[in-house]
Amino acid sequence: MSHALTLISSMATRHMLGDLATAYAQAGGPATRLESTGGVDAARRLLDGEAFDVVVLASDAIAKLYATGRLRPGSIRPLADSSVAIAVQAGAAPPDVSSKEALHHALLQARAIGYSTGPSGMALMDLIERWGLTDRLQPKLVQARPGVPVARLLATGEVEIGFQQLSEMQGLPGIALLGGMPPGLEIVSRFCGAVAAAAAHPDAAQALLEFMAGPATAALKQRHGMQAVQD
Repeated sequence: MSHALTLISSMATRHMLGDLATAYAQAGGPATRLESTGGVDAARRLLDGEAFDVVVLASDAIAKLYATGRLRPGSIRPLADSSVAIAVQAGAAPPDVSSKEALHHALLQARAIGYSTGPSGMALMDLIERWGLTDRLQPKLVQARPGVPVARLLATGEVEIGFQQLSEMQGLPGIALLGGMPPGLEIVSRFCGAVAAAAAHPDAAQALLEFMAGPATAALKQRHGMQAVQD
């Protein structure tokens, strides 16, 4: 098969999807040209009519695109679940974030708090609102620009503590990972893939998604800080 498939995704899945696309090509599938950008930008480009074969975004963004008719019916496949991690600047004294109470205290004590534009950032803001801390924390909340990892804000000292998907934090320089959210406060985003309604190669695109969603890819997803979908 000579044609290459085109795939657009948010930044959170770019490394995982790159390795999955490589594995698919090595297994005899067509090559995939992958473009990753901020999730909001990726969705907007689909809504504006830009043509791709496959789109991979958080499940809520996929659902919204489907409702607009931009995705092929029956093509959606859940690909991976991604958990939020907490990090500080490398060398900084790590705060206790092992429980709800400890995290509550750490947020109040932090000089500046970094979070993302994606679904994990929205979930963190919802948590802060449920705790009644929005007004107290608002002056020190720093949202990373689309496509900019929270790790960069930590490494440069712009924020003191940061929250983002583990897949976007692990392996980046200048930070120290503290682990995931405390028990009972886990923030998990599900990423799904779908064939775009304007796909040039819809059958080949669906075959790529079936491969990416298959059980043989579980170990690869785990290496990238994500989990294969179990349900």
